[in-house]
Amino acid sequence: MPDYIIIGGGSAGCVLAARLTEDPAISVVLLEAGPRDTNPYIHVPVGFFKMTAGPLIWGYETEPGQEIVGRRMVYPQARVLGGGSSINAQVFTRGCPEDYDTWRDAEGCAGWGYGDVSSYFRKSEGNDTFGGEHHGNDGPLGVSAPAPHPLTRVFVRAAQEAGLPFNADFNAGRQAGAGFYQSTTRAGRRSSTAVGYLRPAAGRPNLTVRTGVLVNRIVIESGRAIGVEIIDQGRPVILRAEREVVVTSGAIGSPKLLMLSGIGPADHLRGLGIDVVRDLPQVGQNLQDHMDVDVLAELSGSFGIDRYKKRRWQAVAALEYLMFRKGPVASNIVEAGGFWWGDRSEATPDIQFHFLPGAGLEEGIGSVPGGHGCTLNSYHVRPRSRGTVTLRTADPRMAPAIDPNAFSDPYDLERAVDGIEMSQHILSQPAFRPFVRRLHLPDDTVRTRSDYAAFAREHARSAYHPVGTCRMGGDAESVVDPTLKLRGIEGLRVCDSSVMPRLISSNTNAATIMIAEKAADLIKGVAPAA
Repeated sequence: MPDYIIIGGGSAGCVLAARLTEDPAISVVLLEAGPRDTNPYIHVPVGFFKMTAGPLIWGYETEPGQEIVGRRMVYPQARVLGGGSSINAQVFTRGCPEDYDTWRDAEGCAGWGYGDVSSYFRKSEGNDTFGGEHHGNDGPLGVSAPAPHPLTRVFVRAAQEAGLPFNADFNAGRQAGAGFYQSTTRAGRRSSTAVGYLRPAAGRPNLTVRTGVLVNRIVIESGRAIGVEIIDQGRPVILRAEREVVVTSGAIGSPKLLMLSGIGPADHLRGLGIDVVRDLPQVGQNLQDHMDVDVLAELSGSFGIDRYKKRRWQAVAALEYLMFRKGPVASNIVEAGGFWWGDRSEATPDIQFHFLPGAGLEEGIGSVPGGHGCTLNSYHVRPRSRGTVTLRTADPRMAPAIDPNAFSDPYDLERAVDGIEMSQHILSQPAFRPFVRRLHLPDDTVRTRSDYAAFAREHARSAYHPVGTCRMGGDAESVVDPTLKLRGIEGLRVCDSSVMPRLISSNTNAATIMIAEKAADLIKGVAPAA
């Protein structure tokens, strides 16, 4: 019988399994519903654009959104070892220090201020460029600086012309400005947690990794989690844990599993015929996500990467990568961006930008008429809208109902408009004039703020950063306490992005890894990392 069963081999689960089994006296079973990370597109940085659809995601889509003209959004969530770190765009940002101080001060999450967690960011990080007080150089997560595409350099110049100062390092305590993103890559290959953490731990006799395993429920006896129920060769089997069951299934999977196990809003569970083990109304509530809006420009020539959609150029790129580990295949495409203010009353920037030197590179995003384009997307980093994850049925094979409730707070829509206007302003700067033929989406028929708001409602999409559905807090209504223990059930923790009480002001993967690093020390009962 293992000491710990970890449910979900994603960004957090791989970290936790690797860190716990550093102690040979601790045994761990890691369960992942998806396959191992053998798909070759996972490991080449450019392959992320193949990951937003296909067999390595759960195939979720959202409920129709009232404020997004009744649309459903595709909602890619990873179903593969490494989770989001195996399919994301590899942008390495961790948010503002103020984000974590807000967790501590406003949400009652003692021990989660930036001064408390910065050591875990450094512990995880193997940065090949930056060092000093903000960065680690020896951690399992490879982080590298890009060799930016020429058009990406044009974007950074244009952003400065538009008034955003150059920022050489978004992770040095201050995000304001424009610059080049670092990425979670090492030596021209993706550095997922499956590669950086789990692979070096794979030979340990105290670690068992099982893929293709769907967990039906957490088994709870006398108020304590004692194991999980899985289907093995067509029949239910209970796997027992000596010490704890740890849920690391993400902001959609974790609340789903808790509710299937009888932990969640009592009336909702009873309505589906699920026996209530623990009435926790906040399970599945507090869903937050970044709502991305893409602005596309048509280029006046083949200045971007769209040429690589043609087979002959793909062959050239493949050869360059095989010989030198360079070129478009070694790029995560999202090589630059920035942070700036829509609402100047905010203490830190509230809009984030990502620039891509191509168009139509992700699922659901169209191309441009001339075939050569570029994309500048933006989102409000601290949305006020809150959504839900609920069950449709008691069948664990069925997808839950996901409702981000996008733009339900009008403030978020106003900030989306700011982002669109700023994106167009940047793309219209002198640096872009030799390259941009025209703004394509939105075009010049969109002029007023109400026009932009309508455009945002029609085109906004998830940035794939859901958090908050198993909220951590110091209050009795929170799902987990600041040690990540589930309230009211012994031997059960949640340790992933779902515990974030508020969405951070950037991409979320680095913060999820930090949570798992800290969780490992909390579980082992050791002093925090120095």
